[in-house]
Amino acid sequence: MKKVIIIVAVLVVAAIVVWQFAGKSGPEQAGRFEFVEVERGDIENIVSSSGTLSAVGTVDVGTQVSGTIDRILVDYNETVRAGQVLAVLDTTMLSASVRDARAGIVRSRALYDQAVRDYDRESDLHENDLISDAQLSDTQTAVETARAGLLSAEASRDRSRANLRYAVVRSPIDGTVIMRNIEPGQTVAASFSTPTLFVIAEDLSEMEIHALVDESDIGAIREGQSVRFTVEAHMDEEFTGVVRQIWLQPQTVQNVVMYTVVVDAQNDRGLLYPGMTATADFLVDERHDVLLVSNAALRLRATSDMFQQMRETMEARTAELPDSLRQAMQERMARRGGGDGHPDGGGGFGGGPPGGTGGMGGEPSDDTSATLWYVDGEGRLSATRIVKGVTDGRMTEIVRGRDVEEGMKIITGVNELEEDNGSSNPLATSPFGRRRG
Repeated sequence: MKKVIIIVAVLVVAAIVVWQFAGKSGPEQAGRFEFVEVERGDIENIVSSSGTLSAVGTVDVGTQVSGTIDRILVDYNETVRAGQVLAVLDTTMLSASVRDARAGIVRSRALYDQAVRDYDRESDLHENDLISDAQLSDTQTAVETARAGLLSAEASRDRSRANLRYAVVRSPIDGTVIMRNIEPGQTVAASFSTPTLFVIAEDLSEMEIHALVDESDIGAIREGQSVRFTVEAHMDEEFTGVVRQIWLQPQTVQNVVMYTVVVDAQNDRGLLYPGMTATADFLVDERHDVLLVSNAALRLRATSDMFQQMRETMEARTAELPDSLRQAMQERMARRGGGDGHPDGGGGFGGGPPGGTGGMGGEPSDDTSATLWYVDGEGRLSATRIVKGVTDGRMTEIVRGRDVEEGMKIITGVNELEEDNGSSNPLATSPFGRRRG
């Protein structure tokens, strides 16, 4: 019985020791930090913009003559054919101009015929030396002048006929009337500029978006790029398009330089109307079924205590290695200029993160790499270096990272309050205890 009591006491003491030195570290470490899990999924890098929808191939139909609108034969949204009559102006004055031009031709022709007869008569007289050369020359000039007057009268007649034809406004293309700017009885004046009477869209099944993209994002836009967009009229619908052209002419909007990007979009169902505002997302890059980590983990600013624990972890791992391997690792790190020669990391403060490239161990060494901090299976604070990929502003792709797997818990913040221990670590920015992350 006494032997049993001794065995039980030994087991209790052993359990207490294990809890103090091993089991305690895991839960306490976990309680100190905030975590997120490494996920697996899809990610996209997009550039967002907005623009206005318009029909492809629109034509402004006007008139070259002034007058009063007599009849309008089409209305909004009507489908028209090339040559179809759209409107007719009052032709009273135009018809009178044609008749006046014809009368001018008759008058000019009579003057021309008279000049020709005078020339023929004086030519006979000149042959008989009855008139001088000067008199014959004057008669010949009168003939040419009369001929010019006749040609001018004929041109005036042709112009009047053309103006009469222009009084009938016809469609230049097959399409749909999307705008009508006139009403019957309205007077149009074409003296200085051609007024627009109708706007005809060639094909409403094809639309285009003129999107304004900021100069900081225009470098990521290219022709042929896929675009997703929505319109307020159909918020549950997602439409697609393709970048057709980037206009090099910049626009300055509220002191921001913008460039116009033309996006082609299909409108087979007729849900898109000209003038709608489209919110467009240009797909710059995308990845499928990759490891993802929250950007909060990448922004973690390690504390001096974390660096100290990291150093102890490195020392413990080094001590567990065989002497020959430890010696080889130290020689390798010495040749590379490493700090403490730890096998799992580079030199510098705390030996660097496991599998890292050296340096401070808590900050990325460049824009493509970063350090993730975590608590390993033995309850010890650890870190690993990763190569970053595509980011959407919230999550980032992990292109490469040793021991990183789906479901792994990554530290995003420190919950406990700690006092600065005088470390010169530049990443421990505050001398006072506070939450870090």
